[in-house]
Amino acid sequence: MALKRFTEEPAFVLHRYDWSETSLVLEVFTRHHGRIALVAKGVKRPTSQFRPVLLPLQPLHVSWTGDAEVRTLKAAQWQGGHVMPTGEALISGSYLNELLMRLLARDDPHERLFDHFTTAVQLLAERSDAQQLILRAFELLLLRDIGLLPDLAHEGSTLAGLDPQRRYVLVPESGLSAAQADDGQAITGEQWLDLQAAMDEPAPFVPTLRACAACLQAVRVPLRNLLHYHCGVRVFKTRQLMLDVQAMTRQRPPADLGTDPLSDTPSTATAT
Repeated sequence: MALKRFTEEPAFVLHRYDWSETSLVLEVFTRHHGRIALVAKGVKRPTSQFRPVLLPLQPLHVSWTGDAEVRTLKAAQWQGGHVMPTGEALISGSYLNELLMRLLARDDPHERLFDHFTTAVQLLAERSDAQQLILRAFELLLLRDIGLLPDLAHEGSTLAGLDPQRRYVLVPESGLSAAQADDGQAITGEQWLDLQAAMDEPAPFVPTLRACAACLQAVRVPLRNLLHYHCGVRVFKTRQLMLDVQAMTRQRPPADLGTDPLSDTPSTATAT
């Protein structure tokens, strides 16, 4: 029986594992097939044409064969369009990769989420000054598209519509709840409603960016708590990396990485 072959699939490399002395297993996020595992044979050889192609946060077209849990990569081509994010934006992009690795099951397609991720990566490369907005918008759309974001237009326990003038907190186990007077993590019903309306737009990324701008600092901690709850972690690896880098930087003034946002040109290659 001939092996199944898939060609020219839009994809991003999320993570890499050693497979042998010369090969790697890649965790790849594809538009039509979701997260899949591909073995890239011989990629660690100095002469491999894959080496400048299979980089994170680069839009690719990939081809593979097989239908087992780990398929075989046959070709990879850089799509172009933007360069890889650098510096702090690269860490922010790695954080997005970590979220997808933790929250997406293999072989579960999310075409809209793939498009949101593509937009987020491109914006990180082009607008490093807007990292917090980009991350918050992607977190919201990720949680919504995989079914983990509570309805932001209604209270979680009563299903009553939100009062725009009242303040509400996002509780991971039960959704939105009316806030106590001294609750520092609450934002207004109007802001929650604006976030929900933005995500309901046909092309939601830019509207969600704008809605996040009105409550950027207030929504950061509730989203982080929700992500920790569903990922089962206390600190994301990429956030810890950011904190470590900032700690090192503070010891070597005057360099400054700014506000923590987490809270060689590729070519074409064919497998040998």
